[in-house]
Amino acid sequence: MDWYYILLIVICSLIFLILLTSYICFRITFYVNRKKDLNKEEFDIPPGEVYEPYREQMISWMKEARSMNSVDYYIISFDNLKLHAKYYETKKGNPIEIMFHGYRGNAERDLCGGIQRAFALNHNVLLVDQRTSGESEGNVISFGVNESKDCLKWIDFVINEFGEDQKIILTGISMGAATVVITSGYDLPKNIVGVLADCGYSNQKDIIKVCIKKMKLSSAIFYPFVKLGAKVFGHFNLEEVTPIEAIKKSKIPTIFFHGDADDFVPHYMSLEMYNAKKEHNKLMKE
Repeated sequence: MDWYYILLIVICSLIFLILLTSYICFRITFYVNRKKDLNKEEFDIPPGEVYEPYREQMISWMKEARSMNSVDYYIISFDNLKLHAKYYETKKGNPIEIMFHGYRGNAERDLCGGIQRAFALNHNVLLVDQRTSGESEGNVISFGVNESKDCLKWIDFVINEFGEDQKIILTGISMGAATVVITSGYDLPKNIVGVLADCGYSNQKDIIKVCIKKMKLSSAIFYPFVKLGAKVFGHFNLEEVTPIEAIKKSKIPTIFFHGDADDFVPHYMSLEMYNAKKEHNKLMKE
């Protein structure tokens, strides 16, 4: 029976290695260690030459936003997380933009200037802390899968809070763009009049594979571990829903913004989504 025990040890070792690799991939890709709150003199701007030319302008926008009147709102997600957003109003009854920030980002940094842009268009703003960020709870990012369900909750909240005739625009950047595009594929109320998607990815699998390749690793080998890690440790199906499939179902006019110098999300991904359903969409290339 020695062969039986040897085989059992080999199988158990393989299962352990698969789960260990999946867990490491899960921690790197999806898990967020909560950051301490910034004080009034701190501004979360990443170092590096990409951000440096815009640092002072970003800080100026952040300071301006912090000085504006705002109202804090909280809701409970479908999986019982407490979620937070700040509401900024230019005029009662005007369209409300619900804004979503990007992967491992935060609302203040990723959408600084967004409030000012919206106000210039006479839009009010609900600036959302995505799950894992700011005052919202959670430690697992799901690349738009669960975040889009949070977006549905925020839509319901806005309609209940501001009236059944309230016009709503869904706005997002990077993963936030993927979030609102995925949401656009659901059966939405008539209140949703438009989507603004800035530098979003067309599907989770492809953007993760792009990132794996940037790490000089084999995406063919490691992506299955990432997907398994999401399922086993994050408790979500990474490929449950994708932006590219959602936009094919969407009836909401969508504007895609994407610069061809984007070194994180390839700009062709916005082109893919635009081309998937041109009749309701517009492409703005920076």
